[in-house]
Amino acid sequence: MSDLIVIGFKDEFKADEVLIELRKMEREYLIDLEDAAIVVRKREGKVKIKQTQELVTSGALTGGFWGLLLGMLFLHPFLAIFGAAAGAISGAFTDIGIDDSFIRELGNTIEPGTSALFILVKKSTPDKVLEELSQFEGKVLRTSLSKEDEAKLQAALTKFQAQEEVISVI
Repeated sequence: MSDLIVIGFKDEFKADEVLIELRKMEREYLIDLEDAAIVVRKREGKVKIKQTQELVTSGALTGGFWGLLLGMLFLHPFLAIFGAAAGAISGAFTDIGIDDSFIRELGNTIEPGTSALFILVKKSTPDKVLEELSQFEGKVLRTSLSKEDEAKLQAALTKFQAQEEVISVI
């Protein structure tokens, strides 16, 4: 079963940076992400959602392929166009991973000029992932982790802030 983790950041670009870092860790087999999304609330209050899985495009490509194949078999070229359109429509109505309404609802609660990262984690190597995430300052907004694991994640995310405060005092 996957774990849902939502982390809020103080600026509009930090969630993108963290997702890039998570993708690097995914290539190193330290974490396995099922889904991810980024919500940015612009300074004027508008919420922008960036999904990592583009289902409309993949649906159109798959539908186009099958439509082209059937069109060639039955000598009817319009089946390719129909297949692409049907695939795009099915992709638009398919929702896998993190629920879009949940993303939008939570995105409306964050402050303007901030961002949030939504991730579904299949599995991870927690000690190495937490070590990498400690370079980013964030706040855990929602999670399906145990209270102990959530506390470890929050401690890793505030570790960077504590290091900055020590440096500024010196």
